[in-house]
Amino acid sequence: MSRLLSLLLFVSLSAAACGGEAGQAASEGGGPGGGRGAFPPMDVQTVTLEPRPLPQTTEYVATIRSLRSTTVQPQVEGIVRQIFVQAGDRVAAGRPLVQIDPDKQQATVAATESQRASREADLAFATQQLMRMQKLYEVGAVSRAELDQAETAHKNAEAQLAAVQSLIREHQVQLEYYRVTAPTAGIVGDLAIRQGDRVTPSTVITTIDQAEGLEAYINVPLERAGDLRPGLTVELIDPSDEVIAANPISFIAPRADDATQTVLIKATLRQMPAGIRVMQYVRARIVWSNEPVLAVPIVAVTRVAGQHFVFVAEARDQGFVARQTPVTVASVSGDDYIVRSGLMPGARVIVSNVQKLGDGAPVKPS
Repeated sequence: MSRLLSLLLFVSLSAAACGGEAGQAASEGGGPGGGRGAFPPMDVQTVTLEPRPLPQTTEYVATIRSLRSTTVQPQVEGIVRQIFVQAGDRVAAGRPLVQIDPDKQQATVAATESQRASREADLAFATQQLMRMQKLYEVGAVSRAELDQAETAHKNAEAQLAAVQSLIREHQVQLEYYRVTAPTAGIVGDLAIRQGDRVTPSTVITTIDQAEGLEAYINVPLERAGDLRPGLTVELIDPSDEVIAANPISFIAPRADDATQTVLIKATLRQMPAGIRVMQYVRARIVWSNEPVLAVPIVAVTRVAGQHFVFVAEARDQGFVARQTPVTVASVSGDDYIVRSGLMPGARVIVSNVQKLGDGAPVKPS
């Protein structure tokens, strides 16, 4: 029995001794979960930051408006009898647009012209009477008062005829208003009326825009209003991301819009871009600067609790470690973030395996 107990005690002591050696080996980095020797450096790719010219831009939505836009309204009241144009037609100045029923005004002109015939007859009679009185006065057959009366009647007949003629001209001009014509050359906008509608002088028939005078209207949020200045370039972009026009800012509103909290800017289009129409919405990009800046690839940036971070390969001893660095980024330019602060030229930013890294992890830049 004592021999058996001695054997068991010997086995227990041997096992304890082996366990102690294994633990010591593990603590020295020989096994998994140990010190620096437990995880080899991770292969990563890096980019070295250097300032380079990069457009700093922000994209907005612009509305194309005409510098020379004319609102067409009738000067008379009546029923629309005929419409001569369609929306989008190019018209010359004076081209008929709409015909309003002129029958009533034509009747007025005819009635006034009939009065002219009567006044002409009155004038002819007054002229004959005056000539007769002048002859009779020369021979002493009538008094001076009778001659003066004939002269007065003649002048009244002349005045009445002139008044009728002026009224006829007025009614004829009024008759011309029943045919609405284009006040300027340009492109006809949307027609707000239909045949048979009743129009008044307050009715808007359409607009006529001159294509060679266009402006891009852009509403810029107040947080960027301090960066606005005349001369900044505004680029218009088509659906394929191609720049179709580039023009400087020509106007900055002195006041903000209280409803949208934006500032209106305008850029005059020097040339008419193909396919652009008045009142069309287009993509617009304001180029804030082309100064050399630092930029990091988007894939290198992570965001934690609203803060942006990048991993920088930092030299330590005989290798490198990944150092998590907070940065402040601005707008996106292509595949890069423009860096406002947090990084210096020459920093080696890690751009691969970013999601697998931790602060202080050993890395091997390639």
